[in-house]
Amino acid sequence: MRNLYKSIWKNNNIRYYIIGGGVSRLGDVLSGMAFLFLAYDLTGSAIHTTGMAVAETVPYLLFGLVGGVIADWFPRKKLLIFLDCLRIPLLFSVLLFYHMDAISYIYLLIVSFLIQSIGCFFNPAHRAVLPLITSLEERTVANSLTDTVTRGVTVLSPVFSVWLLSYGIIYFFLLDAVTYFVSVLCLLNVHFSEQNQQTEKSIKHVFLAIKDFFLWLKKKAVLKYLFLLTFIVVFFNTWVWEVGLLLALANMTGNSEEIYSIIQGVFGVTVIATNLCVPIFIKKMNTNTYLIGAGIWGSGILYYGILYNIEHFFIGAVLVGIGLPIASLVRVYLIQLLVPGDMLGRAFSSNAVLLYLANTISLSIFGILSITFSIQHLMIGSGLLILLTSIVGLFISVIVIPKCSRRLPIDFLK
Repeated sequence: MRNLYKSIWKNNNIRYYIIGGGVSRLGDVLSGMAFLFLAYDLTGSAIHTTGMAVAETVPYLLFGLVGGVIADWFPRKKLLIFLDCLRIPLLFSVLLFYHMDAISYIYLLIVSFLIQSIGCFFNPAHRAVLPLITSLEERTVANSLTDTVTRGVTVLSPVFSVWLLSYGIIYFFLLDAVTYFVSVLCLLNVHFSEQNQQTEKSIKHVFLAIKDFFLWLKKKAVLKYLFLLTFIVVFFNTWVWEVGLLLALANMTGNSEEIYSIIQGVFGVTVIATNLCVPIFIKKMNTNTYLIGAGIWGSGILYYGILYNIEHFFIGAVLVGIGLPIASLVRVYLIQLLVPGDMLGRAFSSNAVLLYLANTISLSIFGILSITFSIQHLMIGSGLLILLTSIVGLFISVIVIPKCSRRLPIDFLK
């Protein structure tokens, strides 16, 4: 395993790509918390704080697909550097107004919305770079290493937040600005060639490009199937994992937030370990591999839903931490494999919009269902439906996929 990752890490392009993305992700997590903390400090209102949280998610539903088109149209390296350079002064403006005692909730809301909107264009472009700097043989390991660093940064972010809080919330924004600067330096050291689309660029053609992608996607059975599976699994996971688990702990113990944080930490460590092991034990990735990962994921939710106590929540989190990254890595790999380079931006942005849509609908519907049904029943139902989706999908793949064999890459079918 060590030699496998060592050879990938020696590749300057991959190394700078991963470092830049990881450092930038750390800043994103910290500033995301800072916007919420500062909004509450300014207003003391749960409603206004919720509004800030909405400002961090709505841009992806509004501009996610447009961001994919822009990522496909323009030179990705120049675009990424330009977008990072836009975010730096926005964050410094918050610092400036704060120290001038002129910061307001509305201004904070606007900056948060703009930062996240820029992310709608940055993220698909950044994702689309990896296939340009890796060979097909390197891609699984590179994807695994990228996700490992990203997850690792998320796990470490509470440590940084506790340290920064001792100095003041405003320094979260300073650190985020520094991470974007580091990201620019790393991107300057990533070198690759790409063919730019020679097409007319206008608002009308943005929507035509989105339409063209979905018309192309309509003919791709495997990708449609993958996107449908992703929506179903994420829909049934989001509420029971992010909200239901916390509410269940609140009913069981007075230390619910602390235990929830520890469970999330166990989950994060498991995800990192799984990411590192996937390239060793899984040589070929296809929809069956995705379904196996989803099955393990669903069994984790079903497990802690049935047994429903704190000790088994930890075991369930480990199972989810094994299944989720397997499914995630397979999804990214198949998008990279099956989508042409000039459509990768739109493919990844569509995937992101799908995830945000599934999250939003899940939180809304399960929030209503929780009024009538117990948390335990919702957990059991969600885990069971994810597991059944996996089992039924594996059964169907034995019949359906062979019929499509002549239209699929040989490596995909092995």
